[in-house]
Amino acid sequence: MVKIKNIFSCQECGAQSPRWVGKCNSCGAWNSYIEEKVSAKPAKETMRTALVDSDEPVLLQDVDAESKNRWITGLLEFDRVMGSGIVQGSVTLIGGDPGIGKSTLSLQIACHLSGQGKRVLYISGEESITQTKLRADRIGYEKDQELYIVNQIDLNVILEQIKKLKPHIVIVDSIQVVYQPELSSSPGSVSQVRECASLLTYLAKAQGIGLFIIGHVTKEGTIAGPRVLEHIVDTVLYFEGERYSTYRVLRTTKNRFGSTNELGVFEMTSDGLKEVSNPSEIFLAERAKDVSGSLVVPILEGTRPFLIEVQGLVSRSAYGVARHKAQGFDVNRLALLVAVLEKRLSLNLGDQDIFLNIVGGVKVMDPAADLGIVLAVASSFLDKPIDPQTVVIGEVGLSAEVRSVAHIAPRIVEAEKLGFKKCILPKNSLKGVAGIKTNGIEIIPVEHVREALDYLI
Repeated sequence: MVKIKNIFSCQECGAQSPRWVGKCNSCGAWNSYIEEKVSAKPAKETMRTALVDSDEPVLLQDVDAESKNRWITGLLEFDRVMGSGIVQGSVTLIGGDPGIGKSTLSLQIACHLSGQGKRVLYISGEESITQTKLRADRIGYEKDQELYIVNQIDLNVILEQIKKLKPHIVIVDSIQVVYQPELSSSPGSVSQVRECASLLTYLAKAQGIGLFIIGHVTKEGTIAGPRVLEHIVDTVLYFEGERYSTYRVLRTTKNRFGSTNELGVFEMTSDGLKEVSNPSEIFLAERAKDVSGSLVVPILEGTRPFLIEVQGLVSRSAYGVARHKAQGFDVNRLALLVAVLEKRLSLNLGDQDIFLNIVGGVKVMDPAADLGIVLAVASSFLDKPIDPQTVVIGEVGLSAEVRSVAHIAPRIVEAEKLGFKKCILPKNSLKGVAGIKTNGIEIIPVEHVREALDYLI
């Protein structure tokens, strides 16, 4: 008989303990340990031999790499994020807040691929087949496509259906509701998520199936379940955006077959997700003119430049303790830039509440936005508008020096395309502008934040 024992597992990081503890020693989470029953011989070890036909070693020179061509979905924004399509045998994890559009995006991918002759199996564990069909009709599903839908959460049954159907693409919605009967823990627990994802990944690699796994996220915005879930997959995608906004951003944080910084923009409509080919125009469509604290910054996500509006608001604190709040930007980085303004430019911001907003629900991690954020805060504090035809690029150091940034040419080209007349950039980045034509935009190099502030305000 297989020996059964009880252990306690952290539902945040997967750490295990023979007894219950209040605080996890690995990730620091409180009250995250739940009792689970495990067997001495894991179920995946007994099942893997049935998932693969042969596991004999082969010579590297004999491997046919050409057979691993990418499958193009036809959704240009999605294909860009994936690295020009889906690699055969790859495993992709899609995470996002509830109601953000993960199931809609997955079903659109399934409809596009099945329309190209690919056999697709959509495993819906949270919705009935009828509900899935209603959504497919809404997004424009066409008949005579090999798109199979099943409502199933038993992993053993799912594996048998995959082996019998032999699909090209499998979508699991979602991994938190799928369970392995050999494990006594409830669906969504650490052991269940880890075991089910591992077996599905093993089958996908063995049979060359493109596997998509949808995962829930925690209140902190990270994918629920153990961190190992992100390690075993090839690509991790996050679907971001304000729930009450129509625009969604698809960002990749891990990609073994492409760039890890690509970004796709979609618009949620009654007919599903529509691609936004030029997000710069969308983000700047409602921009107010001649208002202090507002300017435009060209940022780069992967290989794609686009323009965003940065809004800063500075007001006197009513409670004696100044607050720093940021939407779409790291609040710790904002505090650092405010300290630079106080120390190096002698702006008295110690008793001021500072609020920063990146318009459009975009999360900015590009250091090239530093100079724009500093100038937006200074503009609001001094209550002096910035020329609306000016874009700002540059990283700010602790001495208030403006440091050079990478890929300066595509940023300027994007700004010139949308009709901007002036561009403030680091002086050391001028060499990156030498190879492009800048007849329609004036280049203003600066070495210090004070120079940019004196020019604009």
